Amino acid sequence: MSPWRMTRWERGDLPPGTGTASDPGERATSADGPQRRHEALVSVRLGPSAPGSHLVEYLRHEPCAVDAWWIAADVDAVIRLAADSMTVLHRAVADLRLRAGVEVAEANYILRALDLSAPADPRTLEWAGSAA
Repeated sequence: MSPWRMTRWERGDLPPGTGTASDPGERATSADGPQRRHEALVSVRLGPSAPGSHLVEYLRHEPCAVDAWWIAADVDAVIRLAADSMTVLHRAVADLRLRAGVEVAEANYILRALDLSAPADPRTLEWAGSAA
């Protein structure tokens, strides 16, 4: 099926009785082995006539929506989306614009997590300090 007309199951929900999905941010697994889980943080600004309740209700039924926050900034909210393929993730971002009353949606795709548990390299800290 084309990415423009996907069912909820194709977008991330599993059909009833077929098992459980992986937790967001973790690698999804299948019979063929692990798959990469793609994620994005999307900053959204609602249109002038779009109520925030419309966005919230839309996100409650969006299979790719993992988390969302109202924020005080030049945008109204930040939404975390996750999917097993980039095609599905791109479709979820586009649907925010088309169906959720979002005027502006700026997606920041997550590449990998930073390792905050490793000790900092002193040379890196000196370089960062000299650039400021």
